[in-house]
Amino acid sequence: MATRLLDLLKLDHPIIQAPMAGGATTVELVSEASKAGVLGSLGAAYMSPEQIDAAAADIRARTPRPFAINLFASVPDQPMQGDTGRMLALMARYHEQLGLPAPAAPGPQADPLPGQIEAVLRLRPAVFSFTFGRIPADVLARCRQLGILTIGTATTVREAIALEQDGVDAIVAQGAEAGGHRGTFLEDFEQSLIGTMALTPQVADAVSVPVIASGGIMDGRGIAAALALGADAAQMGTAFLTTDESGISDAYKAVLPASRSEQSRVTRAFSGRPARGISNAFMRDADAIAADILPYPLQNALTRPMRTAGGKAGNINVLSLWAGQAAPLARRESTADLVQRLVRETQAAQARR
Repeated sequence: MATRLLDLLKLDHPIIQAPMAGGATTVELVSEASKAGVLGSLGAAYMSPEQIDAAAADIRARTPRPFAINLFASVPDQPMQGDTGRMLALMARYHEQLGLPAPAAPGPQADPLPGQIEAVLRLRPAVFSFTFGRIPADVLARCRQLGILTIGTATTVREAIALEQDGVDAIVAQGAEAGGHRGTFLEDFEQSLIGTMALTPQVADAVSVPVIASGGIMDGRGIAAALALGADAAQMGTAFLTTDESGISDAYKAVLPASRSEQSRVTRAFSGRPARGISNAFMRDADAIAADILPYPLQNALTRPMRTAGGKAGNINVLSLWAGQAAPLARRESTADLVQRLVRETQAAQARR
């Protein structure tokens, strides 16, 4: 299973544990993934520079193996199109159920990216990965000078070509099946919902840098398929969410293997930006007034108290249950056991070809 990316990063297996911001990718998860010979990734988009520093130091204290730090690219401010009052009224209902104070419309949100990037450059991880758009050319150049490999996220061929022209070292081809936020930045979100099996070979043909397939890959069959389609590696998020080291709640972990693929939906309900997750009460209520959802990142700030309280209470009706369409294939096991199983399954799938 040797590929260019494995050689560049000195990995044992063509697998990347996906960076999932919001606490899912704990220090323990990232460390155990890297120890197992894959690329562990810290989802640091909601972390302060000081928190990134501390997490990186903790990971390095646990393993000398390479790991990635992932951030969200800056996105243009979007105007509010609907009725903020209607969204606040919906939030007030949920706040009352959770015993929270009445919600208030969030003010302007500061862009954390400049400070986060300085932390990444200071820490010099093996990989700096990003999604939601493009990173300034001078930052990519500094990464190159420091020996930091850069990986951008594309949901279309045009986005992949743009990222290669920017100078990234590898590209994640994020298929429509992938859980969590969509990385789309050039096209309309709906037009960019291209399946992993269709997107991966087209991106591999269009660019010269290594391609990483992402979306709906839960076992060795999916990894073998990604490699056969021209990818250098498979990036897997949902499969790692149910590991012992994942930072999501036990209630959330229990939902994933018990879910059905048809429960998976793309929504703006929780953050204002399209993201795929398992449908629940808040998603359905917010989607019913979709025109009144605040733009990203304001909706994300508005729903944060509700999501935090829901996480502590194990209330899955108010959590953003981000997961890919293949979530029913998730298993409860340790990260080390997951990686060992994935390697065995990939080898078995390749032997059947």
